[in-house]
Amino acid sequence: MPLASLAGAAAGALAAGMYLDARFLIRNDLRQGNKKIRMMLSMRYVAQKARENKLLTYNLFEDRAGTPAGDNLCLIFEDRQWTYTEFYNAVQPIANWLLKDLGIVKDEVVALDGGNTPEYLMIILALEAIGASPALLNCNITGNALVHSVKLSKSRYIITDEQSRDLVSPVESELKDTGVETVYYDPAFIETLKDTEPLPKERRKGLDPMALGYLLYTSGTTGLPKGVILPRARPLLLGHGVGGYLRLKPGDRMYTCLPLYHASGLGLCTIPCFHTGATVVLSRKFSHSKFWPEVHQSKATHIQYVGELCRYLVNAPPSPLDRGHNVHMAWGNGMRPDVWEPFRERFGIDCINELYGASDGIATSMNANRGDFTRNAVAVRGPIWHLLNGDEKRIVIDPDTQEVIRDKNGWAIEAKADEVGEMINQMDPANPDRGTPQYFNNKSAMVKRRISDVFRKGDLWFRSGDLMKLDSQGRIYFVDRLGDTFRWRSENVSTNEVSDVIGKFPQVAEANVYGVLVPNADGRAGCAALVPTDEVLNGKEMDFAALAEHCLASLPRYAVPLFLRVTKNLDYTGTHKLQKQKLRSEGIDLEVIKKTSSDDQMYWLPPGSQVYVPFAEKDLDGLKAGRVRL
Repeated sequence: MPLASLAGAAAGALAAGMYLDARFLIRNDLRQGNKKIRMMLSMRYVAQKARENKLLTYNLFEDRAGTPAGDNLCLIFEDRQWTYTEFYNAVQPIANWLLKDLGIVKDEVVALDGGNTPEYLMIILALEAIGASPALLNCNITGNALVHSVKLSKSRYIITDEQSRDLVSPVESELKDTGVETVYYDPAFIETLKDTEPLPKERRKGLDPMALGYLLYTSGTTGLPKGVILPRARPLLLGHGVGGYLRLKPGDRMYTCLPLYHASGLGLCTIPCFHTGATVVLSRKFSHSKFWPEVHQSKATHIQYVGELCRYLVNAPPSPLDRGHNVHMAWGNGMRPDVWEPFRERFGIDCINELYGASDGIATSMNANRGDFTRNAVAVRGPIWHLLNGDEKRIVIDPDTQEVIRDKNGWAIEAKADEVGEMINQMDPANPDRGTPQYFNNKSAMVKRRISDVFRKGDLWFRSGDLMKLDSQGRIYFVDRLGDTFRWRSENVSTNEVSDVIGKFPQVAEANVYGVLVPNADGRAGCAALVPTDEVLNGKEMDFAALAEHCLASLPRYAVPLFLRVTKNLDYTGTHKLQKQKLRSEGIDLEVIKKTSSDDQMYWLPPGSQVYVPFAEKDLDGLKAGRVRL
């Protein structure tokens, strides 16, 4: 065959291969591989580290101290910084204080309540160093929630940052009555600790990889916080897995302002950086005015985000610091579609690396997005991935009852392409607790998230509570939390999708969408609590006709919010997740709204109207009497 013909055939074969790869996501699926094989290799890695007595994050510092690797920069915090050796040396006196003065014993759980500081991280590592386990309390809670969280951990102490004294001191006597002693710390106190005696190695020997390593807490938005067990092997796997996935290395610097008491700040930034020898750039908390100055000053190469943090940054006034930084990757979860591309374009960040997962969940996925195809997705999965990983499905759910819809034979119905379904993950019915999330001293709460006889008799699956959509091209999109989706006019409405549309209106800075009960109506009508932009708050009139036109043009009629609640602030959890429970419970009750939020104003879209108008008592009376029907 002539060379020209061979070259043509080769080019044709290459083109065909590229087409097949793009069409069926072959390289993508092969790169992700089989989850069971990856888990087997991970368990082998854990077993090896357990035999070496090197399960702990503390062991990394111990091994590096005094070596060239110990000279790498470990932590930057405001105007202070530490190498790995310096941080290791700072941990030793704290561990001796815990060991000798407080008498902490091996395998003891110790409640820790503090904000983002180096001392907080030092105490975590010091507890590890003596074989104890920290229970990481949400430093924003007080009262009954705080007492409950401490008592749940069965800790003898609550070691508390001085900055949290005003939240802890009101319940200090109640805690003392239950046998819990409160101990406060601050940088000045930590500086007084001088005992550098070598720590007993037996405290770190023979540790069970599956025993409690860290205790994290749920946000408590639907009740009192639950304690989520992170086994001792989990931080090791997070450090190894996430650090490897992100290709972190010494010299990389990841900026985080997310709370260290949460899995995001600790497990997805701090531990992977420590594992790989990279640098953590730690901020006390999120502030849109301090975010980019701190990123620039620290020369961060990565930034971590969660929830609505990126929306705040996009809505902030333009700044010379928007560009010219060293950041090439944003890593986190919860980037909404209406913010995704504006964030990338404004701040010039090449890769938005979106994560899906939960500390009390099973499934995780990552999407290193650099172009149009995977934008807004949490994962990309083709035919080969589904062939290799049959333990993950999406099933059709009734959003009102949150129950699984079953066919005439009693089996769950798998969601089709472009159809929304709840993500579920297969469990081992013979050993359901193995490798699955557990709540501390609350077995029944976790059992409630399991469902059996899904596709065949005797099978067992874990319910994520998250609604997902897989499109015909293999892209998976997060739609909503199951409890946040509501039904109106026999249609399912995703609060996130409606929020994305409202968020694109120029006069809206933030929006929180939820369903409200309406007299004489079935289901829940859409209501949007929205924060106007600064120009509206400073006196410019809100264009409610244009807002209604925008919603009517962009959403199906059933999804257009019938009510608006204009407010100056939205409530968030400590990890920037929108709080809906209070708004949902107050609904459209004008008397209750006036008592709890006197400055909030209610508007509605009356039947047949094309403009939002003020919602008054006479309108509510009309709904109650049945004179007005939506």
